[in-house]
Amino acid sequence: MKSSAANDGGKERLVNNAWTERAFEKLSNLPEAVQWLLDSHWVWVQPLFNFIYRPAFTRDLKTNGPYCSILLLNAILSHSVRWCKADPGLASMLAPFEDGAYFGRLVRAGLMDAVQDGPTSIPTIQTLLLLSAQECGRGNLTQAWLYSGMAFRLAEDIGVVFDGRKYGVQLSTEDIEIRNRLFWSCYFWDKLIALYLGRLPTLQHSKASPPRIMLDDTAEIDTWLPHGVNAPNYLPMQAHSISCFIRICALSEILNAVLITLYNPVEQSTRAQVANCVQVQGSALAEWHNALPEFLEIVVPLMDAQCPPSHIVTLNCLYHTVNILLHRPMLTSHYVETEGPSHGDHLRHCLVSATAVIKIFDWAVRSFGDGHVVLSQAYAVYTAASIFLLQVQATKDLTCTGMESLRYCTSALERLKSTSPVLGSALQLIYNALQPIEVLSHSSEATNAAEPEIPYWTVPGEPISETSYVPDAHFADFDFSNIEITQEMFDALSGIEPISANVNAGFLMDGI
Repeated sequence: MKSSAANDGGKERLVNNAWTERAFEKLSNLPEAVQWLLDSHWVWVQPLFNFIYRPAFTRDLKTNGPYCSILLLNAILSHSVRWCKADPGLASMLAPFEDGAYFGRLVRAGLMDAVQDGPTSIPTIQTLLLLSAQECGRGNLTQAWLYSGMAFRLAEDIGVVFDGRKYGVQLSTEDIEIRNRLFWSCYFWDKLIALYLGRLPTLQHSKASPPRIMLDDTAEIDTWLPHGVNAPNYLPMQAHSISCFIRICALSEILNAVLITLYNPVEQSTRAQVANCVQVQGSALAEWHNALPEFLEIVVPLMDAQCPPSHIVTLNCLYHTVNILLHRPMLTSHYVETEGPSHGDHLRHCLVSATAVIKIFDWAVRSFGDGHVVLSQAYAVYTAASIFLLQVQATKDLTCTGMESLRYCTSALERLKSTSPVLGSALQLIYNALQPIEVLSHSSEATNAAEPEIPYWTVPGEPISETSYVPDAHFADFDFSNIEITQEMFDALSGIEPISANVNAGFLMDGI
């Protein structure tokens, strides 16, 4: 009872402080470009990753307190430039800051001093997480892995990985809130970067870890609008940021088990271990999805005219991505002959989720444009493409429906690789797998062309910047519960291996 009363009192103080700081934010006298970039971070990045506790950051930005630093501020601004370059009116504001490059140069110049100056601080860890995410999108994978590793080690060094309520030293309610959020931010990012790069996750959840609880739930009722997008007809929506983050962290626990058992780059699991993982985590994933509140779930056949906030889009894309990654190994030659009829269930899971991903993604980009697509959404499209590629490889038909869906994926990824160069390697994996089929389909046709044709799937579509969603007739009457799987496709899959699950496979050295 005493603990519950303390929590209630602590929650009240955090909530009151959060509302006070939000009111003070409106009185900010920051330069216009800085305020614009900060607002972009709060809308497009913070609800998904929760790297930073906003009330403490904005307060200490004014008072030079411990939860804000010039280093962290510049990291936020540098990271936000990537999202805002296409925003109308921003170019002129960024001109005095070298088009945004100034912020990145400052944060990298000051990082080593921050790391070397004795015990680390929470803003330094948050800076490293932002740098890791930024470098990952750019395709600088060594730097991304290095920054994330430093962040995780420093978080462990100052005890963020442990439940702050059990410390011998006294921590305030705010200190514990910030540490809880930071641990789960690290945990979530650890799973994503391990997935992207084909590495083992670093952080593990245990009884000693901070609870997946947030006392300050004011962000749950924030009003969400697509900052920087010209969308005059977009109606304000409730953000549901806290609910979304808590559930995405729970989803990352399932992803952690999937990565360790099914995509372990160091030790191959036995067939029994794989089958057990698919069964256990499949049940956990179904339970997770069944418990998802209506305001967080996107039911594809019931999508209406207004797309939900971007972080809710990402939550649903990641759910379908994990579902594909869970069932995809059962489509390989190692299991197709032993699974029997249940093999069709695994394929159906993959096809339903792959189709849902491109439908949800299409909804989002037609609502917010290409400029605000986060890497986790793009990765979901790549994962969906791996399933459509299997369809094409099984049928050897470049005119099938699967090829149309694959063409959509490659076109989207081609557009996005200008802002996320790491996608170039993922695209190359798809093109390499398609090449034998393209050659086969033309082997019986005589051609006297002076120059080789460019495969049509490598040509990107026009960038999408429209802000009004137009339903795609191809999906209008799509029955997600009754996807047909032909016997020919079923049989052909036994001789096909899916492309790599990680986007950096093209960078790996031969023999590694």
